[in-house]
Amino acid sequence: MKKLLIYSGILLAGLQVGCTKGFEELNTDPLRISPGNFDGAYLLPAAQRSYVGTMTGYAGSLLFQAGWVQLLASTSTGGATYYSNMDKYVPSSNINSYTANSWNNSFSGATQAQQLLKLLGDDPSKVNVRSAAKIVQVMHLAFISDLYGPIPYSEALRGDEGINNPKYDNQRDVYLGLLAELETAINSFSSSAPAFTNDISTYGGNIDKWKKLGYSLMLRMAMRMTKVDAAAARQWAEKAAAGGPMSSIEDNYVLRMDFANGYGNPNSSAIRVSDDFYQVRWSKNFIDFLKATNDPRLTAVAEIPPAGIAAASNVAIAGDNTAGIQLGLPNGYDMNEGDKDITNAPGYPGGTGTGGDFSPIGRYSRPRAALTTNLNAPLVVMTSAETSFLLAEASARGWTVPGNPALHYRNGLSAALQTLATMDASAAISAATADAFAAANPLDVSSLNASLKMINEQYWATTGSYFSFVEAWNNWRRSGFPNLTPVSFPGGFSSGQIPRRQIIPLNEAVLNGPSYQAGIGDIQGGDNWTGRVWWDAAN
Repeated sequence: MKKLLIYSGILLAGLQVGCTKGFEELNTDPLRISPGNFDGAYLLPAAQRSYVGTMTGYAGSLLFQAGWVQLLASTSTGGATYYSNMDKYVPSSNINSYTANSWNNSFSGATQAQQLLKLLGDDPSKVNVRSAAKIVQVMHLAFISDLYGPIPYSEALRGDEGINNPKYDNQRDVYLGLLAELETAINSFSSSAPAFTNDISTYGGNIDKWKKLGYSLMLRMAMRMTKVDAAAARQWAEKAAAGGPMSSIEDNYVLRMDFANGYGNPNSSAIRVSDDFYQVRWSKNFIDFLKATNDPRLTAVAEIPPAGIAAASNVAIAGDNTAGIQLGLPNGYDMNEGDKDITNAPGYPGGTGTGGDFSPIGRYSRPRAALTTNLNAPLVVMTSAETSFLLAEASARGWTVPGNPALHYRNGLSAALQTLATMDASAAISAATADAFAAANPLDVSSLNASLKMINEQYWATTGSYFSFVEAWNNWRRSGFPNLTPVSFPGGFSSGQIPRRQIIPLNEAVLNGPSYQAGIGDIQGGDNWTGRVWWDAAN
């Protein structure tokens, strides 16, 4: 993998990010690489690595969605004030930079995939790597469309044609266009064509698994549309289910890290910062949810830190993961000795340590150090558990998919528990334990709403447990589950509401002004934190 990531690094270093300024350079001549002097297939790991950057760490998810969807919480005091963005909806000094990161990273990744497609052309021996690159490109563009709403699409990635100020497309057109592209990519894989090895995922170029990823992505995108276009949602969900999405944890799409060569896990890089390690905790909502059913994930993902500030800030010292002592930190508090000081929170348990080493948050659960400090920890991107939960919902809605809601739900819950071993062996939950837990906690099928509540609450807990915070937030916006209460804190940027989208990077209004101004008219409520993307229509 070292060779693959070195090639990735060469391209990443040369690409300028964004969707306006620099388009010509992005699409025409990155580092003057041409088919004559470079194997374009090596752009696949570059595009995959860009997806790591767009969904993790300080790119946004830790500083925004993790708290918005109340999976993580933070007192965001002292050296960790940037967590105010996620925990309290209060802007930190670099908020505009943070909200641009995913936009920049994903347009960079989409461009890398586009370069691969252009460099390899119609070479029939490269059809499989081209199909994989197209799936990764769709993942990138769907990701940023889910975050921001309307984006440059039909004219994007066309700088070589002189289109350097691409128009914005409304999200419905983006979604239907991406789904069509995705279907074409899946159908283009060929078992008779050579395999490819330039793949930093655990698939290792296995085209059967790549096709399953494509169908699982199709299902995810289909279910996004349930509130706004049920007919299209059903059409694409049934197509995905018939095609063959992920069905076991071996199908999970997981990206490998390589810290020694500069490609570490961004979540771990962030959490290892001492202020972050000390002040980032699991939320009260998340811990309460796991404790309510004696969920085995509780001891796999949570621990109480050692007593005192110094020990709790030391990434080398593990905490205590005994189930009975775990306690989630309520969102919306700080350590500034005012009305919102954590010591004023209902049920405050007291701190740990003494004197200058006293920790007011010492009795609240944090993510286990074993899961958050390994810079080589793989990144879980998409899983069979998520797919099973979405199939359960599709089936509960009466759509034509194999199986039944209860079966899909049980499979999803068992897979959710077993997937944690991917993050670290110490978090492993055996298949027997996972199956027993799933059997003991069956889906409530007494009504559609009861089923949707259980399915989507588990989707939230599942994606949150392996730090896929943007996906947890996306599905919360779509489904309305779990039922979350916004925090109340002065100075917020979302008028006391949980943010429902990220604002488009500020330089778009300058560099691509006319297109931007035309595009934001499609955002319900405007280009602000409480506006709604197309599929997140108000009920």
